[in-house]
Amino acid sequence: MLAAVKLGWINGIMMSYNYRLMAKDQMKRAVDACFMAGIGLTAMKTQAAFLANFYATIGSKTDEALKMTENFMNKGYTAEQAKLKAVWDNPNISSICSAMPNMTILQANVAAARNKTTLSRDDKRRLEQYARQTAPGYCACCANICETAINDKVPISNIMRCLMYVRSYGDSKKARKLFKEIPLEVQKRIANLEYRNAEQKCPQRIQIGRLMRKAASEWV
Repeated sequence: MLAAVKLGWINGIMMSYNYRLMAKDQMKRAVDACFMAGIGLTAMKTQAAFLANFYATIGSKTDEALKMTENFMNKGYTAEQAKLKAVWDNPNISSICSAMPNMTILQANVAAARNKTTLSRDDKRRLEQYARQTAPGYCACCANICETAINDKVPISNIMRCLMYVRSYGDSKKARKLFKEIPLEVQKRIANLEYRNAEQKCPQRIQIGRLMRKAASEWV
C-alpha cells in the first residue's frame, strides 16, 4: 500500500483489513497515506476468520468470546456485524468486499449497513482486547517472516489459508484444491520439517509446526 502511493497511477486497492489489522501502526500509516493520495480502499477479510479450529489448537477462550458476543447482542447487533462496523467506522475506507454465500449472511450485512448505531469506545476496546487474546488463531499472511525462518521452501502462508477455508468457512473443496497446487515433493516434506524458528519469529505466536502437520495428515 505504501509502495502504491509512490507510483502515482494506482486508483484503488483491495486489501485485508479488519479489527485485528487496523490497530497496527503500519496499517494505520498505509491507510492514511493511500487516502491522502486519492487511492480508494476496499476492505476484505473483515471477519478475520481463524485459520483452524482455534479452541482445539491453542486453548479455550470461550469466556472472552461469549462476553464479547453478549455485549454486542445487547446493543442490537452480532459480533460479525460489529466487525463490519469497526471497518466502516474508518472514513478512509471506501467499501467492504464481504463473502455472502447465503441469504442469512446477506440480510445480516444489509442490516448492519442500515443500522446507524456506531461502535462505542468500549466496543472497540473489546475488539482490540479479543484480537490480542486470540492472535495465535489468526494468520496475518506475513509470509516473509515465517517462510524465511526455515531451511526449506514451504508455502506456510498458503497452507494456513487452506486451513482457514476448511475450518472457518467449511469449504473443504476449495481448501483441498489450493493445497494440491503445492508441488507434490513439497507436500511430502511438510510434516517432517522443523518449524521452531518460524514459530519464534511469528508475530501472532502461531503453533506453525502443529498446523503444518495437521494439514499434511488431511491432504497428503
